[in-house]
Amino acid sequence: MAAPLADRVRPATLEEVVGQKHILGEGKALRRILQSGHIPNMVFYGPSGVGKTTVASIIARNTDRCLVKLNGTTASTADIKDAVSRTGTFEGMNGVLLYLDEIQYFNKKQQQTLLEFIENGSVTLIASTTENPYFYVYNAILSRSTVFEFKPVEREEVEKAVQRAFSILSQEMGKEIALEDGVLAHIATACGGDVRKAMNAAELCALACDQGEEAVSITLESARELTQKSAMRYDRGGDEHYDILSAFQKSMRGSDPDAALHYLARLLEAGDLPSACRRLMVCACEDVGLAWPQIIPIVKGAVDAAMMVGLPEASIPLSDAVVLVSIAPKSNSAHVAYEKAAADIRAGKAGSIPRNLQNKHYDGAEVEKKGQFYQYPHDAPNHWLPQQYLPDALLGRTYYQYGDNKNEQGFRAYWDKIKHK
Repeated sequence: MAAPLADRVRPATLEEVVGQKHILGEGKALRRILQSGHIPNMVFYGPSGVGKTTVASIIARNTDRCLVKLNGTTASTADIKDAVSRTGTFEGMNGVLLYLDEIQYFNKKQQQTLLEFIENGSVTLIASTTENPYFYVYNAILSRSTVFEFKPVEREEVEKAVQRAFSILSQEMGKEIALEDGVLAHIATACGGDVRKAMNAAELCALACDQGEEAVSITLESARELTQKSAMRYDRGGDEHYDILSAFQKSMRGSDPDAALHYLARLLEAGDLPSACRRLMVCACEDVGLAWPQIIPIVKGAVDAAMMVGLPEASIPLSDAVVLVSIAPKSNSAHVAYEKAAADIRAGKAGSIPRNLQNKHYDGAEVEKKGQFYQYPHDAPNHWLPQQYLPDALLGRTYYQYGDNKNEQGFRAYWDKIKHK
């Protein structure tokens, strides 16, 4: 069985690697390390398909070390020990370079075993992860490693890789591959910075499009059809998921409807309707809040409609709601007030509930002045009268501050008139 195109066209030198110029360009940190000939333990952090495995292979080849590849999803402690055992063989006489993909799936015990061999110099470790290593990798390993972040590859760089892929496919097939204008740019854009996805899309186009005797014709329409979902980089349990949700809410909070719609589209195109609805409701309550409280039932209605009709039609009520939340006036005064109150509770500042608010109608023998003394506000003019509501320990404590929007300032003027009368 033929290897995937991404493996067949894998770069053999750093000059052939596309993207990652921030660490691999002339004078940049990782290139300087490789040129020095001294390879430290390293952790490569970034999304899939951006060159982590490729760079590790190039490092191993240029240092004449025995490269052992393991995957954290399937490897065991025995596999680590087997890799280490090669250090005493002819194959590993120059040392063993262990490339461990998806290290975040190693449990603490496995990572501690790995640490033992790193410390005694048996192996040089290059670990890769698609998750934030500071959350998933054992601190002792991180302290002995240099972390490099790999980023999604720029469209212009991906286009170079796609052009090279079609050239190799043409040689393998013995036919010319004729590309309609825009095919290269579309594949490079649609892959979402993932070169492996771009390679797969190029190979699929070459195999699925019109096969002439001497040429393969790939139209832009065919490329769009075959790569329609390839730009989706999304993992509901990974960093990308939370980054998109964070950007979604921050764009609505920042009153940028265009950006908010962009992130809504990324969520819905990935099929994540529940996360979009939940974050939208949170933003309506937290960020618009009392500046326009009527928005809460409006957004709730849009969310209910979206959940009822499902995708793809759910985008219609949700886009209405997202634009509305984005352009609505903003106030987080109630949320800030709650956080202040909650901070007091967490700090143990509570105290007994005032007698006039308690839900009991008798006093013990120790109480000299018996009675609840609750005053019913609706019996007073304007439905308000002064009485104690906070516990004695918190008398005078202020949590809520009126926002500077028209709605809250109107309420402030109303209560100032009544309470100060």
